[in-house]
Formats: sequence, C-alpha cells, structure tokens
Amino acid sequence: MTLDLLITNAVIVNATHTVTGHIGLLDGRITAIYDGGTPPDLLPDARRTLDAAGRTAIPGGVDGHCHIQQVTGSYPSLDTFESATIAALWGGTTTVIDFGIPASADESPLEAAENKLRLAQVARCDVALHGSVVEWDETVPAQLDRLAELGIRSVKMYTTNRGTTMAGEDTILRVMKEMVRLDGLTYIHAEHDAIIADCTQQHADAGLTGIEHLHLTRPELAETASVREVLAMAEYTGAPVYFVHQTVSGAVELVQEARSRGVSAYSETCPHYLVLDESVYGSGFPERFACCPPMRSREAVDALVDRVLAGGIDTVSSDHSCYDLSQKRSRKDDIRFMPHGLPGVETRMPATFTALVRDRGMPLQQFVDVFAAAPARINGLSGKGVLAPGYDADIVLFDPAETRTVDGGALHMGTDFSPFHGLELAGWPSTVISGGRIVLDGGMFSDPGPVGRFIRRLGPREMQGSTQEELIHV
Repeated sequence: MTLDLLITNAVIVNATHTVTGHIGLLDGRITAIYDGGTPPDLLPDARRTLDAAGRTAIPGGVDGHCHIQQVTGSYPSLDTFESATIAALWGGTTTVIDFGIPASADESPLEAAENKLRLAQVARCDVALHGSVVEWDETVPAQLDRLAELGIRSVKMYTTNRGTTMAGEDTILRVMKEMVRLDGLTYIHAEHDAIIADCTQQHADAGLTGIEHLHLTRPELAETASVREVLAMAEYTGAPVYFVHQTVSGAVELVQEARSRGVSAYSETCPHYLVLDESVYGSGFPERFACCPPMRSREAVDALVDRVLAGGIDTVSSDHSCYDLSQKRSRKDDIRFMPHGLPGVETRMPATFTALVRDRGMPLQQFVDVFAAAPARINGLSGKGVLAPGYDADIVLFDPAETRTVDGGALHMGTDFSPFHGLELAGWPSTVISGGRIVLDGGMFSDPGPVGRFIRRLGPREMQGSTQEELIHV
C-alpha cells in the first residue's frame, strides 16, 4: 500500500488520549496511526511525507454555529461559501454547520435550506446544515420530514427578535415534538423577548440607544429566564435541546441541572464571550462588538470560563456573521436597527486556545473536545472530530507556543474588522489538512477548489445506538 500522505513525528491529541506517532492518509481518510517508535523503514511508502517535527496534531475543527451568506432584514452578510470556508480552513476548521433561516415570511424553512444547499456548492471544506422554523403552520411537519431525509437533523428557533426570526412558545413546543419523532435536535437562541423589549424601550425613552448601551439593554436575566422556560418545554416533550452562545454561568448551571434530571441538554459558548467583556462598549470602536447576547461583565466572563474548565460547556462555536464596519456604523446610533453578529470562523481556534489553554491551563484533550470532537458527536457528524483509522483526514498541526497579533484587516473572512483586533493570541494553525489535502502549510494557502461535501447528519438516538465502526463508515 502506498499512502497519499504520511505525517511523521507528531504529538497526536484526541479528546480521550495523547500519543506520539505518525499518521497515514489515503483516499481522504486516516488509514493508520503508527507508534512513534516505529523504525522509518517499517513505515509504508507515501507519495508525500510531511514531518511534523514535534508539532501538535489535532482533529480538524468542527464549527457548529455559522451564518454564511445570510440575509437578515435589509443587511446581507458579505461573505460567500467560498470566502467563509477558505477563512475556516485558515483558522483550522475543516467542517462548518450553517443555518437555513428564512430571509422573510415568504420563504419556507425547506426553501431556506434548499437555497443554502445551492449556495454551498462552492464550499472549500465540508458543510452541514441546521434548519430553522419561525412560525408554525400545517405544512411544517412535512417540511421537517424532508429536511431529515436530506440529512438536516436539527432546527434552530429564536425566543427573541419579534417580527423577524422569533418563534412563539407554541411553535417551539410543536417543533420540539416533531424533532422527537424525527430523532432530531432543537437549537435555541435563548433570550427572553419581553424583558429585552421592555428594557430596550426604557433606554430608548431615555435616548440611550447607541451601540455603547447595548449591554445595558439585554440583561443577564433575559438569558437565564429564557433558558429556564425552554428547558421546561424540552423536559415536557422529551426533546434534546442545544443552547447556542451562552454567556452567563447561571444559564449553564440550569442546563447542567436539567441534564442531571435526564434531559438531553447541551451548552455552547463562543470565543468572544471567553475573551472580551462589556468594557469594549466604552472603547473608541464599540461597533466592533455588536452582537446578541452582548459581552458581559468581567466577573461574568471569569465565571463562564470556570464553567468551561469544569466541563459545563459542551462546545465552543464562532457564531460567525460577516458584516463590515460600514454596515455596523450605518445605524450605530440605534441598536434596534443595526446588524448584530461578529466575524469569527477564522479566529475560533486561537481565541479559544488562548482563553482556555494558554491563560487558564485547560488540558489539550479537553480543548480538542470543545473544538472538534463534541461538536461532531452532538451534531451527528460521523467520521469527524477524531484522529483514528477510518475517520476523515481532517488534521491541524500547530505549535502551542507560537503567538500572533490579530490584524482584523488581514484576515480572510470577507470583512474589514475582527473583535480581536490588536490582541496577541496563541494556537494558530501552521498546517491544515482537509479531506486529505494540504490546504495550508507554512503560511501558504492552496485553494482546493469547490471540493467541500454536504455532510448528512445522524440523529441523537442514531448516534447513541451506533458502534464506532458503524459511525465512521456512514
């Protein structure tokens, strides 16, 4: 057997164990892991050999929360599936999960997902999809059936943003019941709309609607109150539920308590909530930090990091949304009308590594879990998130000690800023292999072309009931 690629002398880190050795790749998959003590003459021939020289090898990142080429109201995001997936690869992410969110009341959940499937045909890395439901009607069950047939096994709903993406409680409950029937996962953006609407109106009445007031209009209580209500519906229906971008330890604790009662519930956070705090809204460029939920107090950030280190957070995703500063500044005077969301698919790995591993001592195996293994496992992505024979040849090599300073204008995300601009971060990938192809090495990017596959996902029960051998060959 002649391998396509042999990676030698790597420190191979999975979520469960670490070894020193060599990795053999053939036809886009890992064929073998060879012990580091294997004599070179006993290793198989390879068309190309890459010496890791002691660098760390981890599974390619799985970013379970991206908004690519999305239209929200009057603001289209400025990326494409080409630019966003190139940026993902630059940042060590080899699989992204996007959302088919209806752009208006005229677009159905199925139409929104089908549109994203068309757009994703130019992707440079693998892509999966979440569906989304805004309002229940009699056609929704059949649409969810079709989404499941396509391999789209999760549906996102918002508990806020009335008039655009918000789903009412009746809709959420009904969709949860359908997802139980279909062996699917319910994704929730949890902020209590009535609290936010009232708090925002109070600030508007006082003339305090500028971006510098964002964090004051969306209090922590709005998040915990919504999580509590959604967990009650999940417990009632038996639906697995996944909470996106949690920012406060109280919300994470509610999920942990529900899990102890047998609820299948998961917590996600994002790098910006681990690195930045609400003081950014008093900076000279507060529009760089316009996202919902907003950044929290330094005390809340520290408590959230503690929760992650203690295992209370399952995944760290980017919540990538690619607007530029001109879009942000067009209505920086009124947070009710400006676009919210931050570019982050390229900086997820270094920002998360810096906050958790470098600064707080998280073990590398746990970092691999929140960065790649758990997002793949929870989202039913067989063959992803693990460096082992039979799994996809998605691999990142990096030097944990190397640092770089973020230049928001020099990244590859299709925008002109980063919320981490000027910060020194560690954990940047030096070599990225996606589907067995070396796409990044030594600062040089080789565009693989539109080779990204649409990945059909398994349901939660299906994942739990399958053996490892069955999963990696799906």
